[in-house]
Amino acid sequence: MSRRRPEHAPSRPTWRCRNCGVRWPCSAAKLRLLGEYREDRAALLVHLATLYAQASAELGDPTSTVGLFDRFVSWARVRG
Repeated sequence: MSRRRPEHAPSRPTWRCRNCGVRWPCSAAKLRLLGEYREDRAALLVHLATLYAQASAELGDPTSTVGLFDRFVSWARVRG
């Protein structure tokens, strides 16, 4: 019998992980996303920027947009 791994997906409108309850993307979600997009970092950044825009609109706190950008997008940029 095979077990399905729990999905670390965002719960909206709170943008917390459905599985572990921490702010999404959690560490497990980041690892999964890096693996899924390992051949196309630009596509990952576009995907994350889209989610950032949605979260920004749903969370509705304009003072936290920089923090949200770091939370959703900055972690995935290539470090040089």
